[in-house]
Amino acid sequence: LENLNFEAKPGQTIGIIGGTGSGKSTLVNLIPRFYDVSEGAVLIDGQDVRSLPLDDLRQSVGIVMQKAVLFQGTIYDNILWGNEDATEEEVIQALKDAQAWEFVSAKEQGIYTKVEQGGRNLSGGQKQRLSIARALVRRPRILILDDSTSALDYATDAKLRKAIRELTYHPTTFIVSQRTSSICYADEIIVLDDGEVVGIGNHEQLMEQCPVYQEIHQSQFQDRKEA
Repeated sequence: LENLNFEAKPGQTIGIIGGTGSGKSTLVNLIPRFYDVSEGAVLIDGQDVRSLPLDDLRQSVGIVMQKAVLFQGTIYDNILWGNEDATEEEVIQALKDAQAWEFVSAKEQGIYTKVEQGGRNLSGGQKQRLSIARALVRRPRILILDDSTSALDYATDAKLRKAIRELTYHPTTFIVSQRTSSICYADEIIVLDDGEVVGIGNHEQLMEQCPVYQEIHQSQFQDRKEA
């Protein structure tokens, strides 16, 4: 990543889009210090993340990867990995916000349904939604969804985005996606190409000013029309 400079205000939603290998995941991984910058700085509340206790920093961040990781146990056990002190009510609310409650409540044992190692007995979309619930139960100040809705259909994705916008604790949210439909409502969208920013703005501004964004959007819109 080079020549990247932006500010995310509390409660804002920041979309990040670009081709494969453009640096989208690298960017969000700098926030919880999975990597450190070689130049410049990442600041939270004006403080360099490298000066913050690592446990405190990561406790304030909820991050969901594209590849959902679930553990052997119950659905309830898996959600508690996000916050071991969460009540049953808080777990259910997180499942509702993550659009997972509908399929969980339909199961005979509900939140106590067994999950096989790696979530083998669940679909890709179900695993992603449970991973999102695990991040939400933490009530993070910063929420990072790193292409973590790729297995969801457009309707469920839209419901999830609406639920996140309506969260009472208003996290600053970063959404990495290859779909413009997942980020078009964001307060600001960062368009990356080969590690550099080629556009920053909202959907309307980028549709006017950023050829890379226009190309991504128009190709997907055409694919959806044909489908």
